[in-house]
Amino acid sequence: MSVHRHLLLTADAVGGVWQYSLELATALAPLGYRVTLAVLGPAPDAKQRAAAAAVPGLEIVEAGLALDWVAEDAGSVTSTEIRLAELAGDLNTDLVQLHTPALVSRGAYPCPVVTVMHSCVASWWRTVKGGALPVDFSWRAALATEGLRRSALVVAPSAAFGREVTFIYGVRPVTVHNGRDFTIQPFAMQDYAFTAGRLWDEGKNLRTLDAAAKRIGVPFKAAGSLQSPHGEAISLHHLHALGSLDADAMARHLGSRPVFASSALYEPFGLAVLEAASAGCALILSDIPTFHELWEGAAMFVDPHDADGFARAIEDMVEDIPVRVAAGQRAADRACAYTRARMGAQMAGLYAQIRQRDAA
Repeated sequence: MSVHRHLLLTADAVGGVWQYSLELATALAPLGYRVTLAVLGPAPDAKQRAAAAAVPGLEIVEAGLALDWVAEDAGSVTSTEIRLAELAGDLNTDLVQLHTPALVSRGAYPCPVVTVMHSCVASWWRTVKGGALPVDFSWRAALATEGLRRSALVVAPSAAFGREVTFIYGVRPVTVHNGRDFTIQPFAMQDYAFTAGRLWDEGKNLRTLDAAAKRIGVPFKAAGSLQSPHGEAISLHHLHALGSLDADAMARHLGSRPVFASSALYEPFGLAVLEAASAGCALILSDIPTFHELWEGAAMFVDPHDADGFARAIEDMVEDIPVRVAAGQRAADRACAYTRARMGAQMAGLYAQIRQRDAA
């Protein structure tokens, strides 16, 4: 199919939005979309660049602009928006898709804007901390509120998170589950527990798993950064921290099908869980709405604050190989529902609706 639409997509190279963006661009290419990916914050590393270069029709623009979620003030975020709007005009893009509504609070773009709510500070604070937003979060939430109002369409990666967005902002997002094609060569099953993600993030609640690691008789490994770009850090005492892993290293760990655990309090979707499920890992997840929506019948659920409960569930799963293999197969079967092709088709359908609405 010939290229007939040009999408400007924003992302950063720090977290899961990067992988989401590559998956989406890959899925859109055969549907006739050319994607320009504007990368905010730190530049992609060599392996990220190589992965992006393998995506048909994808062009990377290193915008040299600050990440919205570590910006020091609202002016920095709106300056980023103005530059992105200029880029959209220079490229003559048909559509812009933003990874945060804060980047459309001024409505400066020359074409329609789709906002995908991968997360937000207000919902994170409500779930993890509770109470009134601190000053540094309040102005970010205000930008998000205005950006949601100006977006042509708002998308959430799960209905559970969409309900949070509706409660906080009064906007009802369309649900499009994330998709990930993650082919892993399985090999001999190994007896350890594994988790992955932004380990420093309080919303990931690594302290529960760190406490559980002390109570089990097998190693418990954790992949991901212990420190955020803005300096927040966590110290682990019992988990074996592996640091940030590239896709090949992650595949090597998941290929041994360890028991995968997440005690997250806040999780709009959870790409790490999807990767583990795709590999056939048995899943032990926190008892939160998002995980029930995505993995009901394909995972075991434990109260996110119950370190003993996680420890018992992990040890029971490690010790009972037939149960573990069956649980891993259920997870792998469910993972087949969350493909990049399905995500891309759904997003392309939403883009078409916007075009039709604008043409009416």
